[in-house]
Amino acid sequence: MTVMLKECAWESLGDELVVVHDPREAYTLADPDGRIAALLDELARGPATAEALSEALTARGVAVTVEDVRDGLAGLDSLGLVEDAGERLLGDPEADERHFSNLTFFGVFARLGRSRAEFVRRLRDSHVLVLGAGGGGSSLVQCLAGLGVGALTLVDRDDIAPRNFARQFLYRHADIGRSKVERAAEWVREYDPGIEVRAVDRWISGPDDLKDLTGDVHLIAGGLDGEMDANLWVNEAALRAGVPWVAGGMTRTQLIYFSVDPGQSACLRCDESDLPGPDEPTTTAVAHRITRGLRLANGLTGPMAMQVGSLVAYEAMRYLTGVEPPRAAGFRVVVDLLNGLVPVWQPFPRDPACPACALARQ
Repeated sequence: MTVMLKECAWESLGDELVVVHDPREAYTLADPDGRIAALLDELARGPATAEALSEALTARGVAVTVEDVRDGLAGLDSLGLVEDAGERLLGDPEADERHFSNLTFFGVFARLGRSRAEFVRRLRDSHVLVLGAGGGGSSLVQCLAGLGVGALTLVDRDDIAPRNFARQFLYRHADIGRSKVERAAEWVREYDPGIEVRAVDRWISGPDDLKDLTGDVHLIAGGLDGEMDANLWVNEAALRAGVPWVAGGMTRTQLIYFSVDPGQSACLRCDESDLPGPDEPTTTAVAHRITRGLRLANGLTGPMAMQVGSLVAYEAMRYLTGVEPPRAAGFRVVVDLLNGLVPVWQPFPRDPACPACALARQ
């Protein structure tokens, strides 16, 4: 493997070496004999193998074996300072240009054993079922397309109206009266012809309406408006299919998103199990039932709709790439507009007897 040093700076202070890659933090490493500084100096010259680095260091009077160099590289890798030089790009000039920003972003997470190119490949090989192409859904579609998700199945049963324009930027004045999902699919094809997209103009009226949509998807994103229990149908569909589900929405003053990781996290039905029954109308229970649909209010502005879509898309990206663990699995993450948009994690109570969790594939 040819190893490349990421952008960083370092300086020796006595027997220690201070290394900065991310401005948020500095690493202080014990380096009494200057070996680490010498290794960084050689890596700064350009990508090299452990064998070449050993020869270069020995030539400058630093006696190290190839195994010593490999140990040093492993230490630098644990700090996120090096990556596989041969996997920084996808290898196709057109694809590398298309995904330039994505590859740059994933460079932050790249290590010798997991490359930035591999993260992008995982997205390109993914199929996401998107439920809803309205407020949060329209920006979600744009975010997933920008990430380069290879296949999208879009589901909605609504037509474009002038009132959508404040927050749904997929659509134009000339689109008024058209099917949202058909226009959304058309937008994806125009945006990136390499993305396979399917439009399903369908009203989801029960769990059976989702059965034929989940067979080959890797993740479900978005939620359903209308029926109070609509998102419980999606919860069941995700658990039956054994794929993660990420959804989000808004009350009057709060953005809310969550995810369900089948077999790993509590699910939306678990959350219901912790509430008083319908014959126990406490204020908390009533408020929860009113808002559990996470319906996007018509008062949602463009910036808020984009915030919802981007939060859901970023959590979806975590699942699809493995770049980091999902942050909202089994949690309702609440971002309060009246409290400076500071997120608060509210865990779903895990119900060992949850009938929906029992559906998850082991």
